Amino acid sequence: MTSTFVGDIWVGEMLSGHPIRFRNIFRMMRPIFMDLLHELCLNHGLQGSSSTLSREVLAITPYILAQNESIRGAMERFQHSYETISRYFSKGIQALVSLAAQIIKPEDPSFATTPEQIVNDPQYMPYFKNYIGAIDGTHVDARIPNNEKVAYIGRSGSTTQNGMAVCDFNMCFTFVVASWDGSAHDSRIFSFATRNRSQCFPLPPSGYPMQRGYLKPYSDTRYHLPDFERASGTVRGRKEMFNKRHSSLRGVIERTFGVWKKKWVILRDMPS
Repeated sequence: MTSTFVGDIWVGEMLSGHPIRFRNIFRMMRPIFMDLLHELCLNHGLQGSSSTLSREVLAITPYILAQNESIRGAMERFQHSYETISRYFSKGIQALVSLAAQIIKPEDPSFATTPEQIVNDPQYMPYFKNYIGAIDGTHVDARIPNNEKVAYIGRSGSTTQNGMAVCDFNMCFTFVVASWDGSAHDSRIFSFATRNRSQCFPLPPSGYPMQRGYLKPYSDTRYHLPDFERASGTVRGRKEMFNKRHSSLRGVIERTFGVWKKKWVILRDMPS
C-alpha cells in the first residue's frame, strides 16, 4: 500500500472538514464520534497500536457498516493490509457489542410514567395508558458457509439472520436478541428471550402470545393500516377499532427498523 493519503490522515481531514461530509461517510456527527471514541477506549477495550491511532481503528468500523464496503475496499481507503483491516474491524465490532449491552435498555426500568405520546393523544389514552414498548422481529441479510445455508433460508428465499427487538416511543431500542437462523419462527425467539433470565428481557411490571403483560391484536380481523385505507377508513365494530389503533401504535417498531437499516446499509446487502 503506497498511497500517501494514508488512513489516519484521511480520518483527520474528515474530522476537521465539513460536518455534513463527515456525517455522510460515518453516519454520525463529529461530536458523537469523539464521544464514542472516548467511551470505547476508556471502558470497552478499543485501542490502536504503535502505528495506528485508536480513532482510525474506530473509523474503519462505521465506514464499513455505513458504506457497505468490502474489506478490500477498506484496504484501499485506509491503506492497510487485508489482515489489519479485518482485525481492526473485528475489534471495533467487539467494542460496540460491549457498549450495546450497557445502553440498549429502558430509560426507566420501572416504567413508572405513561409516555407523553399516549397521554397527549385521545385515540390512545386511556386505552393504552400502560403501553411501554413495541415488539417485532426482523430479518437481516447474512452470508453463510454453504454447509450451513439451509437453516438460514427464510421466507424470502435468501439467507438471513432473524432477530427480535423492543423499542420505546422515542424510536430507541430497549432490547435486542440477534443471530437466530432465518428459518426460526418469531414465537420461538420470543419465548427464548422472555424465559431465559440471562437475556435480561425488560419484563413488564406484571410478568405476542396473550400472556399477562403482552397485548396482541384480535385475530381474523382487519389489522394493517393499508387495509383500512382501502376501505376509506371505515371501521366496523370494537375489534376493528382496537386493531386499527393497535396497528398505528405498533408502527413505531417498524419505523425504527426502517431507520436502522437505512442508516447502516450493510444490513440490507451484506458483502461476502
